[in-house]
Amino acid sequence: MNENLKSVITCDVDGKVETFSQGAVDLFGYSEEEVVGKMRVSDFSDGQVVLGHVVGWLAEAVEKGAWEGDTVFLHKDGTELPSRIKITPTKSKDGEHIGYCGVTTPIEDKTPDQVRPKIDLMTKIFSWVVIMRLPFLSATLVPIFVGAAIAKFAGYSIEWGWLALTALGGSLLQIGTNTSNDYFDHVSGTDEINYNYSNVGLNGGGRGIQMGLISAKGMLKLAIVTFGLSAVVGVPLIQKAGFPILWLGLIGFLSGLFYTAPPFKFSSRKGLGELIIGLNFGPLMVAGSALVQTGKLLPEAFLIGIPIGLLISAVVYVNEFPDHDSDKQTGKNTLIVVLGPEKARAGYVSLVVGAFLSIVALVLSEKLPKEALISLLAAYFGFRAIQTLYKHYNSRLLEPANWGTIIMHSVTGLLLFIGLWIAPV
Repeated sequence: MNENLKSVITCDVDGKVETFSQGAVDLFGYSEEEVVGKMRVSDFSDGQVVLGHVVGWLAEAVEKGAWEGDTVFLHKDGTELPSRIKITPTKSKDGEHIGYCGVTTPIEDKTPDQVRPKIDLMTKIFSWVVIMRLPFLSATLVPIFVGAAIAKFAGYSIEWGWLALTALGGSLLQIGTNTSNDYFDHVSGTDEINYNYSNVGLNGGGRGIQMGLISAKGMLKLAIVTFGLSAVVGVPLIQKAGFPILWLGLIGFLSGLFYTAPPFKFSSRKGLGELIIGLNFGPLMVAGSALVQTGKLLPEAFLIGIPIGLLISAVVYVNEFPDHDSDKQTGKNTLIVVLGPEKARAGYVSLVVGAFLSIVALVLSEKLPKEALISLLAAYFGFRAIQTLYKHYNSRLLEPANWGTIIMHSVTGLLLFIGLWIAPV
């Protein structure tokens, strides 16, 4: 390949390609029509290089005005391209940082291994964190710990070993759900055409397959293994708490698997997916955790799981806004697709308001102690998220609302746990 060849690519701050020169067409093998408005610059690199190096390169480019070095890019046909790239930040007329420009030239006298950026152990570990979406295990841990606190409030002593085993089983079940969802969203093409995915995994799936961190076959195997391990962990839980745990686990497994898997594809059923998420990670998981501690299905555990379920549904719901276009194209009829992003904003408000009103109702009906009212403090995050959603429901500036909803769910769960824990029995 001619070393005089120059590829010039510009992108916005999220990496979305805005211009793609003829040199880029010649170097990478894509046409301009295939790339502009449809791909990100990270698509031209190995996923571990992106995780371990690209963020640092971009930061240095912004700080020092440019970054230059050798790396390996990927041709459309999968061929590795030893290259030298210079990255500079692009700015608006007002001096605002609005993106990046990358000028790439091929290196003919070196092999890919000679210029490949080194991948350290932490990046390899982080790759698995991304693949399994581990930072989002709060969806499981919150209801499980609230369920244990309910058992304590009901007069039972907490058996911490069993609580840890419950958390492990629930976490494995969620990882199995995450990975199977990513596999089937890959197969359906939903994640492949999603141009508006979050760089930090808030929406658009975990992106492990798309980044090349794991093959589609590997993702399916991982889903099978983690689902299998959750079943193994479930055996002693069944011995401890009886067959109701088995039925709750089966409901979680089947609804998690078929959330995106055919033939049911619950996530495409006009609100059924959001409802199932709310039930699984709300009333059912809270009651299941309390069941392990008490040996009983406590009616109040199901009720106290309602606000937790509404808030995790809100997390899923707000994360669906950026996925609207790709979901619509592939027939994934979430509520955002059904209602349209603008009208769907009211649904988010309903979930958040409903969650905190249900806490008040549970306190008034004496299902929750008055100490649990401290959880209403978390409504602040919901208020801020609603403000952001109404202003930026159709732009990248929505991200603070995505994070705010996750924080609201976690803080509400933590404060409910504290309220139940400190309340007199």
